[in-house]
Amino acid sequence: MNHHQIVIVGGGTAGITVAARLKNADPSLDIAIIEPSEKHYYQPLWTLVGGGMFKPEESGRNEADLIPYGVHWIRKRVAVFAPSANTVTTDDGEAIGYDYLVVAPGIQVNWDQVKGLKEAVGKEGVCSNYSINTVASTWKFIRELRQGVALFTQPAGAVKCGGAPQKICYLAEDHFRRTGVRDNIEVIFTLAGPRLFAVDRYREVLERVCQRKGVEPRYRHNLVEVRSASKEAIYRHMDTDEELIIPYDMIHVTPPMSAPDFVSQSELAGEAGWVEVDKHTLQHTRFANVYALGDASSLPTSKTGAAIRKQAPVLAANLLGAMKQQPALASYDGYTSCPVVTGYDSLVLAEFDYSGQPAETFPFDQAQERFSMFLLKKFGLPAMYWHGMLKGRV
Repeated sequence: MNHHQIVIVGGGTAGITVAARLKNADPSLDIAIIEPSEKHYYQPLWTLVGGGMFKPEESGRNEADLIPYGVHWIRKRVAVFAPSANTVTTDDGEAIGYDYLVVAPGIQVNWDQVKGLKEAVGKEGVCSNYSINTVASTWKFIRELRQGVALFTQPAGAVKCGGAPQKICYLAEDHFRRTGVRDNIEVIFTLAGPRLFAVDRYREVLERVCQRKGVEPRYRHNLVEVRSASKEAIYRHMDTDEELIIPYDMIHVTPPMSAPDFVSQSELAGEAGWVEVDKHTLQHTRFANVYALGDASSLPTSKTGAAIRKQAPVLAANLLGAMKQQPALASYDGYTSCPVVTGYDSLVLAEFDYSGQPAETFPFDQAQERFSMFLLKKFGLPAMYWHGMLKGRV
């Protein structure tokens, strides 16, 4: 049986960053990453792709170029975890043993949980930023709309970056205004939750953004069906279970998401399906040699790359400590960041911790919309991601 000192499941943001940090700390470590994809995408850029500022291919790199030097890349897909036996099994039946396991396979996009969506997305005014295969359709339909209803959705449950569904709505509204068609278009943002943003400091700002832009938020609306032939969006009201129908001319859908099935059906998962880890040490609550971070973990914070940037050094430190029979001393405080784009020249940089308290980086009020923060999102953060974070440096 193939065996490695450390096996990392998932070669995305979390898996590569942790591997780089571990290798930087001890180049002699025997580490393997199990990841089937040939391409890796910087998904935070997809908001700007949908807004017409970048091409989809500019968000991607070859996975082979990102795997840290000296780390084994197993180009397969994990099917089964057997934590009691310290093995994982890939979908071709190969068992791989480990001393320590890091679980970081990301989040699963459940297109088929909205009836009609999987067949319609990318066509006839139905678009979504949540796949490299469909993100180009967002800009196409925003660009082509001259009148009617532009509809944007946010589902119940966790999604990648809780603020992301709003970003494309604000960019579209700004585009309509800049091209002189805004007065002909009704812009509606529907969400299953009761609030625009979890943290009051930023929620109040975003409510004012909505009001200023004339974007109508409709709360407790959960999209359940897209009827593309008649251009109707079907919702269930989260409180009354009433069916609601909103006609549209274009609709941007944020699909429901969950932990990957092979995670939620495993012994590693908690009740909600995520890998059950201590929220401070990132160590599994029942299997001491298992760790998790990122979107597939149970960590009660937003599922963002920025959160992973703070989780990775904690996980690496505690795992390296465990290898030396030392206690877990590093602690994650729940830090996350959500750069909420509010137009083609403005952004609110929300940063906060587990308690919902601001954990801001810069010495000014980040709750204000700023052009400088928009430039950070457009140019600074991608450079930091490719050249710093994935190298285990920041």
